[in-house]
Amino acid sequence: MSIQIRPGIPQDIPAIHALVRELAIYEQAEAEHTVNREEMKEHAFGPQAYFSFLVAENEQGQILGMALYFFSYSTWKGPCLYLEDLVVKQACRRQGIGQLLFDELLQIAKTKKVGRMSWQVLNWNAPAIAFYKKLGAQLDESWINCQFRKEFIENY
Repeated sequence: MSIQIRPGIPQDIPAIHALVRELAIYEQAEAEHTVNREEMKEHAFGPQAYFSFLVAENEQGQILGMALYFFSYSTWKGPCLYLEDLVVKQACRRQGIGQLLFDELLQIAKTKKVGRMSWQVLNWNAPAIAFYKKLGAQLDESWINCQFRKEFIENY
């Protein structure tokens, strides 16, 4: 199977949205996935783009996986690449697609001269943790994630 990794385009949004939904279900957080396709398209390709994404596509043009990322800034490391989601369709896992997506992300990080590339993984997601360790990622369990949800922000 020949897989091409390429930057996402607006026409990819329905497939990307479906992959994110698949991830939300897998992570037992389907109700947390509230962004619709139109919002996602606006957030990626509108006047203020919040994120970029890569797709893994087969010869038939089917999207089998994706990596959604954005750039941030660390006062300690300078520019950083944050990987929000990496998803490969369940039926297509363990075929090297995740590795191809990471290879391209690391090339982007290198080109942009980022000081760090980071992401999160749920502590019970053993297959993902094993994959990241195999890639050579450093897992740091000393940080606690903090957040304000939309409802809190709106009512603040």
